[in-house]
Amino acid sequence: MSEDAAETLAVEEFVEYCRTQAGLLSGHVETMGEEADELLDEIDQEMADIRSRLETLPEEVPATETPSTADVPDAADVDVAAIEELQEELEEKQLLVEAKQARMQAFQDLAAEYTTLAAELVSEVEDGQEALTRIVEFEADADAPAYFDERQTMVEVAAESADSGSE
Repeated sequence: MSEDAAETLAVEEFVEYCRTQAGLLSGHVETMGEEADELLDEIDQEMADIRSRLETLPEEVPATETPSTADVPDAADVDVAAIEELQEELEEKQLLVEAKQARMQAFQDLAAEYTTLAAELVSEVEDGQEALTRIVEFEADADAPAYFDERQTMVEVAAESADSGSE
């Protein structure tokens, strides 16, 4: 195999790596989207529950005929406390959905950047070493390892290689 063919093949392998990373990120976005949808469904259900409980509360709380020293809570007070507790849970879920949406956007942005890098490698790079360097620099700048829990990125491989070479 000629040296040019080897370099072209290497660049294509790096292009494929970028496309794979973008695909994996897109898959994570899809999964997070499903999780966010489930949370939104739960929020909708809890909102409906809160509405129905509010509708069953009496407009006016009748005066009690029991002595004022009795520590018996009014049924409306108990229901209001339960509704307030549901509201707090609802707010927590809404914050979780917002956090998921922000994370999804970050994953989508990185996937798009990988796709752009792949296109740049195809059109601008002929040397496999240059392709590797651009990917490592890109991943370092983008903090790519933070997005891949179960997969090692090129920047991590390069760092390990540098660490083992300095020992």
